[in-house]
Amino acid sequence: MISFIGNRPALQIGTHQVFDYDTAWLEDALHRAARAANDEDFPLIAEIRNGVELYLENQCSLRLLHLGDLFERMRKMLVKIGCERIAEKLELLAPPLTVSLIEAARSAGNGFELAFFETIRTELSQLREAGAEDIRFTGLRESTMILRGKSKWNRQCDALLAEITAFLNSANTQRIRV
Repeated sequence: MISFIGNRPALQIGTHQVFDYDTAWLEDALHRAARAANDEDFPLIAEIRNGVELYLENQCSLRLLHLGDLFERMRKMLVKIGCERIAEKLELLAPPLTVSLIEAARSAGNGFELAFFETIRTELSQLREAGAEDIRFTGLRESTMILRGKSKWNRQCDALLAEITAFLNSANTQRIRV
């Protein structure tokens, strides 16, 4: 059974679903929209965030909500309260999310590092398009061993792990944590 935090629906971000999230990223998205609309002193950000949080916890009957649908609802709410300029500037921003590299390594297979890197590059691109900026990758050691076809860690694994880490760090100028 999946436990939903605060009875909030899971968020669909690209091909990923996020279950455990707070709502601080919503406030960040609203601040960005206010700045882009030249309204840096917009006083209702906390109230709008709280309203969205109440909606997610008490009124949203969905168990899975696409991030784009949530932001479309936020835009409509902003328009209703007379903040059209901010609504126009509101851009997708996903909550921080965690992505495991293990499945990409399994699908690439032993010795197919290029396929692995291309899969990760594509996934990063899709996540960025879906509004993800703060991405944490897990399973680095396990995926390294899968790609090397080893059951014990060795120097080849060290070298590949360094390559994967360098790739993840250089693939994105936004916040990627490994």
